[in-house]
Amino acid sequence: MRTRRLGKTGFEVSEVGFGAWAIGGDWGTVDEPGAMRALHAAVDAGVTFFDTADVYGDGRSERLVARLRRERDEPLVVATKMGRRLPQEVGNYTAEHFSEWAERSRENLGVERLDLVQLHCPPTDLYYHPEIFDALDGLVDRGVVAHYGVSVERVEEGLKALDFDGVSTVQIIFNMFRQRPAARFLAAAAHAHVGVIVRVPLASGLLSGKLSASTEFAEDDHRRFNRHGELFDVGETFAGVPYEVGLEAVERLRPLVPPGVTLAQLALRWILDHPEVSVVIPGAKDAAQARANAAAADADPLDDETKQQVRSIYWDLVAPHVHERW
Repeated sequence: MRTRRLGKTGFEVSEVGFGAWAIGGDWGTVDEPGAMRALHAAVDAGVTFFDTADVYGDGRSERLVARLRRERDEPLVVATKMGRRLPQEVGNYTAEHFSEWAERSRENLGVERLDLVQLHCPPTDLYYHPEIFDALDGLVDRGVVAHYGVSVERVEEGLKALDFDGVSTVQIIFNMFRQRPAARFLAAAAHAHVGVIVRVPLASGLLSGKLSASTEFAEDDHRRFNRHGELFDVGETFAGVPYEVGLEAVERLRPLVPPGVTLAQLALRWILDHPEVSVVIPGAKDAAQARANAAAADADPLDDETKQQVRSIYWDLVAPHVHERW
């Protein structure tokens, strides 16, 4: 497992990390023993970066990651998020609320200082209120957090976040089905020395190649209850791609998968082939998935012909649904 620098934080982290949303909730039931096996398998495979949030399972995900830290000796970097415990209105992003949310995460994670806190997909208007970022600077000054960043829905939000010197990282959706960040954002982030954390790399499982038209999702799985953006941004579910369109695109991608590699690993490798990316954070609900995700780091880079075919599939099928939306 190779490492990459995580922007202004200075942390060197595994290029494949672990997204801990699935073990917290909204992806169907995952029991604690299974979640811990997945987390330990990731560390065994060289993963050193874990991304969670205070609302994943109402703190459950953070507490599971805290248990992992207690049970391992390896130095691990943990990023959490805050800002979704109240309605996403600019007026709720205050120094007082930041302190309350950070204190809760510190308790859940069992640490005095949080490695990295990210605003959890705040409204676009927030980026026009510099006093909010001054409040985040205050958390750093007081030693509550070591670094802060933002998690964004749109490319434009990511670009605006780069205007603030205190922003160390930007988390963004980027995958074979959401290619727009490559056009502008990645280069701008690299120029600003801001780390890029890539989430939803497998388009909520579409790019695993394991889903079909007959796949049934549990009642508590967002791939069922948020299919059309009923509860949060639809771009977080299947990367905003209509399910049937995604399945068609996957069938066109299958012939590009080389022997000894899975479609999911090819999709993760495609992301890692962009050097501006600091870390990609696929989720895992069991140990086998965690090991397979980590193994993507060992896959060969895509050749130019394969990259061109991925671009063609994107523009032919997927881009009309997502490219100008996010």
